Amino acid sequence: MGPGKAELLAAIRKTGSIMAAGKSMNMSYRRAWLLVDVMNRSFAEPLVHAAKGGRHGGGTVLTPMGEQVLEQYLKMVDAVNHSANAYLPLFSGLMATKQDAIPLEDEIPEQRTAG
Repeated sequence: MGPGKAELLAAIRKTGSIMAAGKSMNMSYRRAWLLVDVMNRSFAEPLVHAAKGGRHGGGTVLTPMGEQVLEQYLKMVDAVNHSANAYLPLFSGLMATKQDAIPLEDEIPEQRTAG
């Protein structure tokens, strides 16, 4: 479980469709379906339930386990980010000042050659 799969679960929750969720992430239906299949096989219970029926009767929902996994994953990410933010000040004294910073490639003036 990682950020891409969590984003896919959230998109499925929002759209009710694997195809629409994949499209919203610029992902093919096949790739989205394969990720759903991997997630469904990786947990004790399936995370996603897809009802057949296509345009006029199908639909896709997160199962209660899918809802739980997504919510727990999002809580974990929040906790990790909160914890990491506590350490960011340790880097402030190590960072270059604006005057000392190495310019980015697009900020480097072009060298003119004599010719």
